[in-house]
Amino acid sequence: MWASGLWPVTLRSGDLALRPLRMPDRAEWMAVRARNRDWLEPWEASNPQPGGALPTFRDMVRSLTRQAREGSALPFVVTLDDPHQRSSPIVGQLTVSSIVWGSALMATLGYWVDREHAGRGIAPTAVALTTDHCFREMGLHRMEINIRPENAPSLRVVEKLGFRYEGLRPRYLHINGAWADHESFALTAEEVPAEGLLGRWLATR
Repeated sequence: MWASGLWPVTLRSGDLALRPLRMPDRAEWMAVRARNRDWLEPWEASNPQPGGALPTFRDMVRSLTRQAREGSALPFVVTLDDPHQRSSPIVGQLTVSSIVWGSALMATLGYWVDREHAGRGIAPTAVALTTDHCFREMGLHRMEINIRPENAPSLRVVEKLGFRYEGLRPRYLHINGAWADHESFALTAEEVPAEGLLGRWLATR
């Protein structure tokens, strides 16, 4: 019932769209990731288990698609309309994960953006658009974002959108080969204005 009503879904604001990550995206997704390896590597999750490795693209898509159907994740790619191309190129990825229903109604959000498109408001627009969807359409109550203290671009995103600082989480996630501290930010539905997080963000641009 959850999947048939709320997934798959495409979200849009102007020339930016968030659509489901799919198997046919493999070549383009891997090309974008390869081009951004140095840009993204300091913030990338790693597997601390002996001999552990990150999943292949195929395994990642299968796992995220299954989670989406079960109602525990929203795996999006971020695309941007290009008047010079017939398709909208992938410029990033955003995943809502760890969705908890029942008395919690909360989720965690993570994202990355192609370095060539950084600084154009893509990340805050995508985060605001998705958070509004999760609160208004899905009925979630809390959205959380965890960021490395050294990741200045991501810290600016939550600052622009008004996410509330909740504190430091020491050695919270295994990142780029080591346990790394993260700063935690959150919003609840009551903290979002009537015009929505996206409406407030666009009005300040």
